Parts: sequence; structure tokens; C-alpha cells
Amino acid sequence: MSGKYRRIVVASLCLAALLFSAAATAWAQAKWKGTIVKEGDVTVVKNPKEPIYKTPVLELKEELSLGGPDAQGEAALDQIRQVIADGAGTLYVLDQRASHVKVFDASGKYLRTIGRKGQGPGELEYPMTISLNEKTGELAVQQQTRGIAFFETAGPFIRQLPLQGMLAARGCLDSRGRIFIVDIIWGEESSKYVTKKLDGQGSLLAIIAEAPTPSGPGNVLKAFMPIPYFRVDRADRLIYGYPQTYEVRFHGPAETEIVRKITREYDPVAVTAEEKAELEAGVPPGYPRDFEYPKHHPAYSRFFSSDLGHLFVQTFEKAEDGRVIHDIFDPEGRFIGRMPLKPSGLEIFKGKYYAIEEDEEGYQYVKRYAVTWKVEVPDRETGRG
Repeated sequence: MSGKYRRIVVASLCLAALLFSAAATAWAQAKWKGTIVKEGDVTVVKNPKEPIYKTPVLELKEELSLGGPDAQGEAALDQIRQVIADGAGTLYVLDQRASHVKVFDASGKYLRTIGRKGQGPGELEYPMTISLNEKTGELAVQQQTRGIAFFETAGPFIRQLPLQGMLAARGCLDSRGRIFIVDIIWGEESSKYVTKKLDGQGSLLAIIAEAPTPSGPGNVLKAFMPIPYFRVDRADRLIYGYPQTYEVRFHGPAETEIVRKITREYDPVAVTAEEKAELEAGVPPGYPRDFEYPKHHPAYSRFFSSDLGHLFVQTFEKAEDGRVIHDIFDPEGRFIGRMPLKPSGLEIFKGKYYAIEEDEEGYQYVKRYAVTWKVEVPDRETGRG
């Protein structure tokens, strides 16, 4: 083959590859068929069933794994409830059963333990969530009945904030020290979840939302019913959802003011006989076993966000390998893709995906993955694409 002919063949192959790549991209990316409308002061993003991209919008590569049966000594973890990473990649791991927070550096090396089990100063009882304020160097540990314990990130105990009369199912603090909490209010006829905003001293500022609990008349429990969920992201935005419908709402600086809603058309996922049997098998002896079952699961389970503004919504759909399908929305609220993930994703921060995962034997792990986006995303510094 002459040199000239070889160059022609190579050029033709390169051109064909470019044309194939362009065709593949055009096939993978569909025109968004949703709408963005204004309802008063609220921007409502209405999404169709199908996402913009048919192919994966991001890839994950595992970088770090903590916990599991091989973790020994100070590296051992018992019941992982929550994990937070700071800007340097330091990991704060809430161990609910051990009632303390273990701290690891970005390489996974154990550094220290914050708090211990008990009811005295600096001690924790049934901790539920943690919040990290890098500006003040404080770690807040929300407990179910004993309020919030504050520690320096270096370890020393600072103070205890009691939340009188509250049974807190979930709580967190923003960077300004305001508290967001789900309080369970029990009543004779019915009970409810009340999502509240409190000031830094625990006084009520506003009620964000209310939703019923699964309790029914007598000993009947309403299984698989919607449970309210919220997060406060790195930008101090309150993101709230009650999955009776597929709607997630974003609150403005006043928190009671809703500035955006994301909705999506979806096909409800049926509750299976296997799921009912598994639920009933897990009821301890002596506890009520009377359940009222719906035909379908709620619209979704929970969600997490990225520091670039994406929202990942965990559905009740499963892939063939058992992983759970997540719907992915871009910073404008458009449904851009779907991805199977092991529960439970926590956040994407500085190009890293953090999660709590469990293996087939029930061992828990803290996982960190490097994130590679396959679609255009906003610049982390400027916020522009």
C-alpha cells in the first residue's frame, strides 16, 4: 500500500468514526419534552416519563471503602447511620449503635472518635444525624430525644441544646446555625410528621410541612406509605419532598417560601407479595402484625444532591442486579437520565460520590467514588456550563 493511499484510508476511517460518534450522540440525546411554567412566584418544572439521555450521564470509579468484616480496631464500624465529608475529604461517620462519630482522613486513616454512649455531657443516646459547619469548626449530633450535642471537629464537647417535647426523626443544621427537624406528633386518633424550622436556640420559627404517620386505627400499620424527606444542601437550600406524588420542592431564603417544584410523570411500582412477607417476617415477637397494604409504592423513596445543583431521586424500581434506579435532574430541574445505584447515596461533592452500601451478608461500608460526568455540567467555581 502506498503512503498516499494509506493516508486516504486512515482519513476515511477517522471521518467515519466521527460521523458514527455524532450519530450515536444524537440517538442518545432526545429533545426534552417537559415544560417550565410559573405558578405565582413558584417555578414548576414538569418532566415527562423519559429522560433526555438514554445512555449514562456519569460514570463512577471506586476510590475508598471503609468498614465491613475486615475492618478491625479503631477502623471497625458497627451501624453506619450517616457520613459527611469536609472540603479536605475528611470523613465524619456516625455510628448509631456505638453512639459516636469516627473521623477518618481522605486516605481512610482513622483519626479520632467524637462522643460516646451515655446521658451525660458529651455523651450520646440514639443519635440520628450529624451536621458539619466548617466555618465554625463545629459538629452537631442530633439525637432522637435528647436534642443536639455540639462538638469541636477536633473532638471536645461544646454544649447540649435540649429540644423539649420533641421526638425528632430527622434533623440537620445549615451554615447559619438554623435547625430543620422532623418532629413526630402523636395523637389519640392519628399522628403526624411535622417538619419545623427552629432558631439556634431551639425556638420555633416556622412549620414547613405536615404529613400523616403510618399508624392506623388500633394496632393497624399502614405499610409502604409515603414518608416525608428533606435535605439542606451545601448552598443552604432546603429541599423537601412528600412522595405521595412525584414532586420535590425547593425553598427560598425564608424556607416557608417555595421557589421551585420538580415533578415527573411516572409508572407506579407495585408492592409485591415478597415485600409483604419480608416486612412481616421482620416484626419482633409480641409486636402488632396487622398491616394495611397499598397496591403501589410511593412515587419515590429519598433523594440526594450534588454541589453542582443536580438532584438524584431514589425510586422503587430495581435493575436486574438488584441495584435501585435513580432519576437524575440537572440544575434547571430537567430529567436528564437514570442510573442504578446501591442504596444509600449521600451526596456528590467536589467530584466525589459518597454512599453507605451494604453487602449480601448485611455488612455496611462507607464508599467514595470518583465521578466523571458524560454530559455538560456547570463549572464548580462559576456555576456556568
